[in-house]
Amino acid sequence: MQAAVYRAFGGPEVVRIETVADPVPKPNEILIRVRATTVSAADWRLRSLQVPAGFGWIVRLVVGPFSPRRPILGTELSGTVAAIGPQVRRFAVGDEVFAYLGARLGAHAELCTISEDGAVLHKPPQLSFEESAAISFGGVTALRFLRDRGKLQPGEKVLIIGASGAVGSAAVQLAKHLGAVVTGVTSTPNVELVRSLGADRVIDYRREDWRQPGESYDLICDTVGVASIADATPLLTEQGRLLLVAAGLPEMLRGVWVSLTGKKKVLSGDATGTAQDLEDLKRIIEAGAYKPVIGQVLPLSRIAEAHALVDTGHKRGNVIVTVQRGA
Repeated sequence: MQAAVYRAFGGPEVVRIETVADPVPKPNEILIRVRATTVSAADWRLRSLQVPAGFGWIVRLVVGPFSPRRPILGTELSGTVAAIGPQVRRFAVGDEVFAYLGARLGAHAELCTISEDGAVLHKPPQLSFEESAAISFGGVTALRFLRDRGKLQPGEKVLIIGASGAVGSAAVQLAKHLGAVVTGVTSTPNVELVRSLGADRVIDYRREDWRQPGESYDLICDTVGVASIADATPLLTEQGRLLLVAAGLPEMLRGVWVSLTGKKKVLSGDATGTAQDLEDLKRIIEAGAYKPVIGQVLPLSRIAEAHALVDTGHKRGNVIVTVQRGA
């Protein structure tokens, strides 16, 4: 099969198309013919090793000290079931599915395998393969932080920083679904997009500083790693919560201290997705409250360009890579 492979850490140019062996499903696995995938912030960080402060050595130990242990990136996908193991009962050949591979990676290829008990579900029929491929990374991250860590309640005021990216655009929609009053922070070209996602107010950071005192929020969600604790906590209500999706280790440790010594909480961590998270997202999609935002769409042969788009740090929604077997 054809796959986008990186054999060394570096810029987008290290990602190249190679022919590799087809994966073979285990007895409890399904083989998926990938139709679409994404290049996410996770792919960018693993490829470039540009990670939040304090995590460089940890990431090196996990992904490989000198070269990548898992040379095929990609955390999420959509496609059709091409084969099933003898123990598989939930899926049949030809089923349309979407999946969240997470740290297992491997979605940037024509084929991949996943356990039928993993984070894989039948594709929502109302979404395209491109849209379905983008459900998981942004959706799971936003859901885990807003609902599970932040304990967001109806009527609370929320500030979402980075509201037009993959995580941020999902967070705006999910916060509205959870009943919040949402303010989104984005740049001038994306103001109308964020407003169309349901934001009650949009701050254009090129014209207005979200750090200015005045409005207070029950929850602030920084999806891009630009909000310091010192900047954000004064804007929180007495028992407000600051969610740091992309925090460095020093900021995480400061957050623990703030949480222990006061009523305001600073919360961070990973957002590993489960099949239940995908079930929850699928129900929200079926209710019409969440639809992944698609920015650029490129074929697998141009995946290095997709990586370059993500490297800018200003992508709109999700960068989609389409995959066609034998193309």
